[in-house]
Amino acid sequence: MELPTGNERYFRMSVEEFDTEKLMHNAARQRDQRKFNDMLIIDVDAHHYETESMKEIVEFIEDPVLRQLARSAQQIAHRGSMFSLGRVGYQDIGGRVTRYPLRGLEETPDDGTHRDVHLSYRWMDAMGVDYACVFPTPMLGLAMHPQPDVEVTLARAYNRWLVEKILPGSPRMKSMLYLPFNNPDAALKIVEDFGDAEGVIGFMVTSVRHRPVHHNDYMKIYRAIEERGLPIGFHSGFNWDDPMFRTCNRFLAVHALGFTWYNVVHCTNWVLNGMNERFPDLPVVWIESGISWIPFLMQRLDTQYRMRSSECPLLRKLPSDYMRDMYYTTQPMEMPDDIQLLETTFRAMNAETQLLWSSDYPHWDMDIPSVVWDLPFIDEDAKRNILGRTAQKIFKIDVSERHPGYEAVAAE
Repeated sequence: MELPTGNERYFRMSVEEFDTEKLMHNAARQRDQRKFNDMLIIDVDAHHYETESMKEIVEFIEDPVLRQLARSAQQIAHRGSMFSLGRVGYQDIGGRVTRYPLRGLEETPDDGTHRDVHLSYRWMDAMGVDYACVFPTPMLGLAMHPQPDVEVTLARAYNRWLVEKILPGSPRMKSMLYLPFNNPDAALKIVEDFGDAEGVIGFMVTSVRHRPVHHNDYMKIYRAIEERGLPIGFHSGFNWDDPMFRTCNRFLAVHALGFTWYNVVHCTNWVLNGMNERFPDLPVVWIESGISWIPFLMQRLDTQYRMRSSECPLLRKLPSDYMRDMYYTTQPMEMPDDIQLLETTFRAMNAETQLLWSSDYPHWDMDIPSVVWDLPFIDEDAKRNILGRTAQKIFKIDVSERHPGYEAVAAE
C-alpha cells in the first residue's frame, strides 16, 4: 500500500504489512514497567471499525428493501459512505497515523475466531487491558441521518451482529449497545431484546443529535434499563455540518469543541430536569468528552440554580451534587501545563469514585493506562479505582477469569 507523504516527488513509502503488536511496542514496555498485568484494567471506551465488517452486518438488516439498498451501496460506493460522517482525511492526519490506512493489511489466523476479536485482543494485551467496552465508529454520526428508519435499521443490524458474532466466546470484549433514539419504540425494543445477551453491559446513546434527552418519550427506555440494573452512556462526537460548527475552519477546532459541547448540553438537560431523581438507580456515564468541562458546568449551573431554583422543582440538591453522582470517562484527558488545573478537576468531580479510564483506541488521540497511573496527585488506591475497579462495580463484570479471587470494591 502506498502511504501519502508530504512530498510525493521525493518521498514515497510502500508498506506491505501491518502488525498491531509492533505498533504498540512502547505501550507494552510501559505495561511491563508499571506491572499493569498485575492489576484490573477495564477500558470503558474503545472502538472498532464496523464498516470493515459491513458485508456481514448488512445481512442482519431485517427490512428486505433496505437490505438490498445496503448491498447495492457496498458494491458502488465506499464501504462507510452510508454513514455520511464528517470530513475525509483528518482523523488519520493525512495518513500519518498509520493504523488508520494500514489496519486492513494486518493478518489474523483463520481459526474460527472473528478477525475483529483477534485485532482487539492484540492492542488490549499490549496495554495490559483485561476487558474492553467496544463501540462503533462511523455509526456515532448516524443520529443525524436524514432518514430515521436508516438509524433504526442499521442500529438493530449492528447490535444483532455484535451479540451473535463478536461477543459470544469473547469474554474480554463487552459493549453498551447502540440505541436509535430517533425512534423511542425501536430503542425500547432493543433494550428488551438484547438486555440479557452475553457481553452486553449497558446501552449507549450517540450524543450528536438534536433531541432532548429529557423528553417524555424516553422515560420508558430509562426505566427499562434501570430495572435491568444496567448503565446508560452518552457517547459524544462532532458534527461539522452543525450550523454553529460551520464557523470553524479547522478540524482541531470542531473536534475539540464538538466532543465536549454535545454532552454539555445533554448533561445540563439531564440534571436540571431531575432525571437523577426520577431514575435514582440508573448509572449514567458521559463518554469521550474529556473532563475539563465538568467543573465549568458545575459552577455555571450552581450559580444559576441558586437564583432560579423554582425552574427546577424536581431538584433536591445543587446541580453539581447530581453531577458528582454520575460517571465520566477520561478520554481525551486534558494535560494542562499547570497540573493543578487537572488536580482541581479531579477533586471537583470526585474522580476517585466517578472517573473511568478509557483508551479510545484506535483513534488518533488515544490514551494508554499510564496517563492515569503516572499522575502525581492521586494515590495508588485511586488509580486502581479509575483504571478498573469502579468500572467493574457499575458494569458488574465478572473478572474471575483474569483475576481469580478478585473481590469487587463496592459490591453494595
